[in-house]
Amino acid sequence: MDRIFSALSARIASWTGQPLAFILAVSVVAIWGLTGPLFHYSDTWQLVINTGTTIVTFLMVFLIQNAQNRDGAAIQAKLDELIRSIETARNDFIGIEHLTEAELEKIKKILERECGADGPHQDVIDRLISRR
Repeated sequence: MDRIFSALSARIASWTGQPLAFILAVSVVAIWGLTGPLFHYSDTWQLVINTGTTIVTFLMVFLIQNAQNRDGAAIQAKLDELIRSIETARNDFIGIEHLTEAELEKIKKILERECGADGPHQDVIDRLISRR
């Protein structure tokens, strides 16, 4: 079931991110708007678009979240592999995505303290910002 849902959500997320999907959505809304006078802008006419968009939005939330979860896990696995493969990297960082927000913030502050506020990396950052 996981594989079927993952494959389906990946395809739908990919398709809905294409210009054609946007054009289709705009077309549906335009057709709905143009049919307003035909249906005398009735409650039922309004209910059609409200119900349709609500259902699509509700389902898309789950599909997009699934795609983002997979993408995040893949990126994390790649980063872990990079950390593992670099001899001077600290392997302690592998798996830190499972820590709490407070624990991650603590690690971030320690790393910032180790790097210093006015180290060579700050010069590079300043140069990049000044290019804008």
